[in-house]
Amino acid sequence: MYRVWYSTESFADFIIDHTALAGSEVRKNKMYESDANNPKRFHTMPDHIRKIMYLDAPDLIVELDNEPIFSIEITTEAGTGHNAFQRFARIAASVENGVPAFYIYPEGAIITRQGANSRWDVLNPLLFKAMEGIMNIYGIPALLYYFPTDIHDFPNPNATNAPHIGNKGLRYDTQIAKYPGCPDSASSEMQKMFEAINEVIKATASGVKIGQSKLLRNLVIRERRAFMNGEFSTKASGQDIHQMSPLSATTTIDTQYLLNHLSQYEDSDYSIGELLRNRRNTVLYKVNAKFRGDPYPGALAAIDYLLCREGKTFEERRNNLVLVFGDLSANERTQTIYVADNKGSTIADFVNAVKNSEQHNLLTRDYDELSNGEKPRYLMQVRYGSTYSKVKHIRVYSYFADAILFPDGSLWRDA
Repeated sequence: MYRVWYSTESFADFIIDHTALAGSEVRKNKMYESDANNPKRFHTMPDHIRKIMYLDAPDLIVELDNEPIFSIEITTEAGTGHNAFQRFARIAASVENGVPAFYIYPEGAIITRQGANSRWDVLNPLLFKAMEGIMNIYGIPALLYYFPTDIHDFPNPNATNAPHIGNKGLRYDTQIAKYPGCPDSASSEMQKMFEAINEVIKATASGVKIGQSKLLRNLVIRERRAFMNGEFSTKASGQDIHQMSPLSATTTIDTQYLLNHLSQYEDSDYSIGELLRNRRNTVLYKVNAKFRGDPYPGALAAIDYLLCREGKTFEERRNNLVLVFGDLSANERTQTIYVADNKGSTIADFVNAVKNSEQHNLLTRDYDELSNGEKPRYLMQVRYGSTYSKVKHIRVYSYFADAILFPDGSLWRDA
């Protein structure tokens, strides 16, 4: 039996009705995103589904006999700059667990700015490169399909003439009452996605893990992967990827600079561990902004697969990956880096976000303080600690970053 876990039921119906799922026994279940957002219900999610949600929850997960076979993420936002990577951690979490991921994203969205004509804000093509990187490492499909738009019929500077300008140029399904907010199912992009989903369903019908491991050989999926690579080449137009966001916000330094910066925390009883020391170079992602979440968590995940990761865990990185909140400078004479307070970010922002998340932690309570409904949740937290209780950006930052630097404090891995 197939089970469809959804954030929005109409989107679940959209996928079921347009794929081979329509001829199968299917049960639908509401998906609860995290212990932080849904403390009364998240612990009821099956363990094999929670494993895909350790960073962030996708919009849809489909499983066959208690084994996830694919996930889907959908957005209607303009994918410019850092924003293109806002949900990349959801794709990464799925693929890292061996589950194919489908991403529906507009090729462009019409944005109207004060004092200027309406124009298409187009998708950052570096997203294709990041998805290719994650496929190379895990051997599991991560495929992007365009949310249907008017962009090819009414390109810039003719965006104001687009028939769907009221919807930012996006084309929604004509069955508005049945599939509200869903993309036009008759579009070529959605038809190709339905075809690829059917290939996944077919491949996993007689064995989920074996079927998933062979999917990158599938002709339909190979064709889409080639299309994505072509889209990157065409839209990047030969531009150096390091000049494209978010890589334009990174700099690569000799790791000794980082170690010298962190040496202020060493004393006679403690020295920095081997993990950071064993990598010659360090990639610094500079977020010169007030501490917050989106779009930076997803961008950090993408930078990992674009510039650092060579294997399936953070230990298999060629370069250290360091998140910096503040204005960064380097001193070649002393071979160290400095993080200055420019936007008001402080280590207290990070620590307070962690502390605020701990209000969902039941592990400090006595048994007689627990309600009956909290007891299964308590057992979940005994097993996983407060992993799912932390807000998304704290989970993602702590998962991907080898170190996090603030003007007034730092955190880092030793191993």
